[in-house]
Amino acid sequence: MRLLTPLRRLPARLRAARPAWVTKRRVRVAAGLVLGLVAVGTADVVIGTPNPEQIRTLVHMPQATTVFDIHGQLAFTIFKERRIAVPLTDVSPNIVKAVLAIEDQRFYDHYGVDPWRIGGAILANLRHGESLQGGSTITQQLARKSFLTDEKTLRRKLKEAYLALRIERHFTKDQILELYLNKVYFGDGYYGVEAASRGYFGKSAKSIEIAEAALLVGLIQAPSHYAPTGHLDRATARRAVVLRQMVAAGFLDAPTSAKLASSPVALVDGFGQERSGQYFKNHIARMLIDEVGWERLSQGGLRVFATIDTAVQVAAERAVVRGLDRAEQLPGFKHPKRGNPRTIHAGGSPSYLQGALVAIDPSSGEVRAMTGGRDFNESQYNRAIQMERQAGSAFKPIVYAAAIESGYTPATLVTDLDAPMQVPDGAWLPDDGHSKSSSMTLRTALRTSSNRAAVQVLRAVGIPAAVNYAHRLGLDAPPVPSLVLGTGDVSVLSMAVAYGAFANGGFMREPVFIRRVEDAEGHVLYSAKPKAVPVISEDTAFLMAQMLADVVNSGTGFRAREAGFQFAAGGKTGTTNEYRDAWFIGFTPALVTSVWVGFDQPQTILPGGYASELAVPIWGRFMKDAATTDAGWVKRPADIVSIEICRLTGALPTEGCRRATALNDRGEMTARSYLGVEYFQSGTEPVDECPIHGDGMFSGTRRSIISAASFPVRPTDDVVHPIAPLGLPGQMPAIVKIAAPPKPAGRSGGG
Repeated sequence: MRLLTPLRRLPARLRAARPAWVTKRRVRVAAGLVLGLVAVGTADVVIGTPNPEQIRTLVHMPQATTVFDIHGQLAFTIFKERRIAVPLTDVSPNIVKAVLAIEDQRFYDHYGVDPWRIGGAILANLRHGESLQGGSTITQQLARKSFLTDEKTLRRKLKEAYLALRIERHFTKDQILELYLNKVYFGDGYYGVEAASRGYFGKSAKSIEIAEAALLVGLIQAPSHYAPTGHLDRATARRAVVLRQMVAAGFLDAPTSAKLASSPVALVDGFGQERSGQYFKNHIARMLIDEVGWERLSQGGLRVFATIDTAVQVAAERAVVRGLDRAEQLPGFKHPKRGNPRTIHAGGSPSYLQGALVAIDPSSGEVRAMTGGRDFNESQYNRAIQMERQAGSAFKPIVYAAAIESGYTPATLVTDLDAPMQVPDGAWLPDDGHSKSSSMTLRTALRTSSNRAAVQVLRAVGIPAAVNYAHRLGLDAPPVPSLVLGTGDVSVLSMAVAYGAFANGGFMREPVFIRRVEDAEGHVLYSAKPKAVPVISEDTAFLMAQMLADVVNSGTGFRAREAGFQFAAGGKTGTTNEYRDAWFIGFTPALVTSVWVGFDQPQTILPGGYASELAVPIWGRFMKDAATTDAGWVKRPADIVSIEICRLTGALPTEGCRRATALNDRGEMTARSYLGVEYFQSGTEPVDECPIHGDGMFSGTRRSIISAASFPVRPTDDVVHPIAPLGLPGQMPAIVKIAAPPKPAGRSGGG
């Protein structure tokens, strides 16, 4: 017998008569369960969400470091996320209206969550059959993008809503909108409305027009899907949707919306200029990393005011690429050319012909342009700074400056050119393919780049004095006779800095790449204070500039004129042993430019490949494009005098110098004048008349002639005092050196 009858089998009157306490207990249990579930759900939503301090960190988002050129124009960005944060006042009202219309029309009326928007969005999407609006407010989207994931779950939506309510308690509506516009992703690597405006339309967010604003805001929903650079049709279709919503929100009339929806899209890559100057950018990035670290550099929103001139940089890269392309077409060039797959090596530098160029303002030391190779994408090795090679005859002006400092003059006659110099291994006399004369003035010797004359000048100056003057100018030189032919290792940058002394009155300045660095709040973190060191006298600098001007006008640098550069300039070529390296360093008072051509693994560029053929045309084309205004010429010091001389001997002219006879190219006797004007430091003018065109008497004073028996005019100890070379490349930390290719061996020389 069963004692209890199941409840479901009892008559209805008996079931209704169950005790009240049973019903109440069950209600309490059910309510407890519901409350428990609510408590657990609430705890799950609340626990683990950001605290008030973390919410306030919304204002701190990764920002790109912006690098500006000397004209204040954006040159580069360095970033983890390409974001340039701007205040809401610097955002076009067109963008604000577009984002409110499509993302949150009641933004200024709700408290972070908008039930009306959620319901309205559902109805609108069902009615139109497409996703016109989402249910999340702008504040909710900001919460999700800052603290949550994009997973589509109820749990995430609840957390998002809770965070939105809290965010609204900490920030004003305008602050929230500003944070949102700076935070949101617009595709193609652009974070925030300013980067997107520049990236897609080449203008600031403040200048964006209505149709552009509609296209930008339309990207927020699905940046990769609508990116106009890859899906212009989708982007324009989405733009039309945003424009219609602007009409619905009362921001735009229907006819204007329809007209704008059919307007063409003109995309402009505002970061396109960053394709140039990559060697410059990489160098200053390394300097800044050493100073502030990568995290702050890539996320801290620093403002860097660099010394680069973007237009000059573009001219530099164009000149180097075109010059090297031309060199590859010259007769005798037998190497694989750029574009040949054999020149590209996995994990290594390409083996095609390379070049480097540095341009500096000698008055300030500011580097206006630097290219360290032919293609940064194929080789990041910066040949302008990281590479050191022999300079060939481009080193001769250093020794000639020491001679001028010693009391010699541009008119000093160098004789005994065939007399060898005694070295530990015996007699030494370098080859000289430029001139077979037995004597010439210092000016002529430098203009023709005579190796034999350079040896006699070094003999007169003395090797210790020459080495010390090289150190003064920031260069290393081996204490051997061949130093005058450029057998010391130098960089493209260091040669530009050294030649700057000739253009800047004898003062050499440290190279400067960065003028100033500010943090995101505008506080100055670094300000350049470049040093200027007097390395030679103003008189010597002027006289050297005058002689080096001959090189450009009628010497081994004449192809600079053929390239179209017409302003006053001076410079010197350099070709190393076996034609492995070609140099030209030239200057005006406003710009010193150093050019190198060669291979990473030193080898003959082409037989007879002089710098006049390989490096000078690059320099000339660059200077024609970069130095567009006449900078005049170096200032003449007060104690420099000019007098007439015989250009052949450097002595005072006679009537015979005015009407001398000489053989022309056809072997005929013709009359010609050897008169010329030369500059002298007061007190060093010649006192003897020309011995060739006069009476033959020539006393050969110690400053008027250099011969095989020459010795310094003044004691060496009174002339040179070694000083520490200027630090390179500037006051900011130097770039970390990497292993350079092997250097060429053997003697150097020639023009």
